[in-house]
Amino acid sequence: MTMASGRRTDGGGTIGLVAAIGSVAAVGLGFSITLPLLALTLEDRGISSTWIGINTATWGLAAIAVTPFVSKLAARIGTAQLLALAILTLAAALPLFYIAPFWAWFLLRLIGGAAVTTTFVLSEFWISSAAPPAKRGIVMGIYASVLSGGFALGPVILSLTGTQGMLPFLIGSGVLTLGIIPVLCGLPVAPKLDRREKHSFGRFLFLAPAATGAALLFGTIETGAFALLPIYGQRVGHTRELVILLGIGVTVGNILLQMPMGMLSDRMDRRKLLMIIAAFGLLGAAILPLVAASFWPLMIALAIWGGVIGSLYTVGLAHLGSRFTGSDLAAANAAFVFCYSLGGLVGPATLGVAMDVWNPHGFAIGIGLFFAAYLAMLIIRIGLARLPGGVSKGVSKKLS
Repeated sequence: MTMASGRRTDGGGTIGLVAAIGSVAAVGLGFSITLPLLALTLEDRGISSTWIGINTATWGLAAIAVTPFVSKLAARIGTAQLLALAILTLAAALPLFYIAPFWAWFLLRLIGGAAVTTTFVLSEFWISSAAPPAKRGIVMGIYASVLSGGFALGPVILSLTGTQGMLPFLIGSGVLTLGIIPVLCGLPVAPKLDRREKHSFGRFLFLAPAATGAALLFGTIETGAFALLPIYGQRVGHTRELVILLGIGVTVGNILLQMPMGMLSDRMDRRKLLMIIAAFGLLGAAILPLVAASFWPLMIALAIWGGVIGSLYTVGLAHLGSRFTGSDLAAANAAFVFCYSLGGLVGPATLGVAMDVWNPHGFAIGIGLFFAAYLAMLIIRIGLARLPGGVSKGVSKKLS
């Protein structure tokens, strides 16, 4: 731990964890209100599904554009200060969607996407900095479970407020604004950054491929699943009322399994655990077509499968935190979120094509191919590390 002006700069221990997890929980809840609300509002205004999809994709473009600069901006402004500013920006932008014409939604999506990406990069960096090394996995599991709970609660709030009028926009904005309270409480212990990263942002994409690859894979699977799982459910014979519930199975699995998986990651080589998760994901993709036609077996399979593969993000973050510290950790975390966002752009389009090519089970086949590619990369990576002469060390030197 270092000191500057009498302040802790390691993330603040328990106080820092509560501040960072509390802020991102509010943002996750607010964001889970925002996404369906915006889509339904555009549909009510007669905007085609094609344009709704294009407008929604602007979130991902903003995320990819802003992540390389977050750590440097935080070094200038301050981690907690920039985090609070990003939360307030997102909260202020939400009500503007209701009164703005559709063309202005693209600008608002860019602003909101940049803000929400900044909150995740900085809060996850703060959590990694404050987490005890021996318990980093379980801390990340707690964070993921809290975030999943927020995402599950958002649609419930919308069901109570309705999706029409200004009220749900104001409630979403209010929930987001609450996120600055824990940030302000943790201000004295927020981690400090300088601009002396050992590597550029681009190199962090490759310095820990097990972690960044996990983020890319999870972004691909998660966004593709939430976008296309209802369509897959309909194609295998379920009613519209039932397919809406399929996402709940995945969310429940995420809430229940992230802490156990995080705890497990504290007790074994995280790269090997990521390999096991990928193998389980591939197996689950093979099982899905066998149970897809029966609703409850499908829900149970999605809960178990979704919970385990959701730990790609948890374990990947923990692995990243064990590799880097300080400003390098902030830049590496930005690369992690960048890969997740890139996966969010790739997933829906690729899985959509797979579903047209291999109807009706292209959804499962496409996911299986993604898991197989990641698993092959991990096997090659770990295999290189075991070769005589330390081939992996040579690779690391070239990257350094």
